Amino acid sequence: MIVSQYVYFALSSVRVSAAEITTRLGIEPDEIAVRGSRLASPPRPASHRWKITCREPGLTVDEQINRIVDRLLDHADRIGGLAAELDAIDGEPGASVLQVVRVFAHPDGEEEDLTGPVEGLEKLTGQHQLFGWHVDARVLEFLRMTRAELDVDEYAYG
Repeated sequence: MIVSQYVYFALSSVRVSAAEITTRLGIEPDEIAVRGSRLASPPRPASHRWKITCREPGLTVDEQINRIVDRLLDHADRIGGLAAELDAIDGEPGASVLQVVRVFAHPDGEEEDLTGPVEGLEKLTGQHQLFGWHVDARVLEFLRMTRAELDVDEYAYG
């Protein structure tokens, strides 16, 4: 099995631009999306989005999440306050999200490593090194502080 995966933390708003979110937080995003930049009606993307991403290959999902939390934890209270404001401005919850995206059988993904973790032990097919992940107490606290939802999308390529 080949697996491609990445994680991002995002703040989104229908009314507040990613540039304004950057100004308010004082943190430069890795990526942004501008509402309606691909399609005007209906607007696609549906909202402005400010994103911190981890697309580093070879890391498990929890390692990718930890890279993001390491970058943002000191700002979590400020992010949570802004997320609450964005929810109020847009009239609905969900401005803040920690997103996990995994694509199975993606040609650009990582091959399964069948070498055993301990010399002399055979690793069986189907035990991909990127399968399985967990969310620890530190990450849960970050999600609480930032008012973030955890969203996991998993797809089969093709």
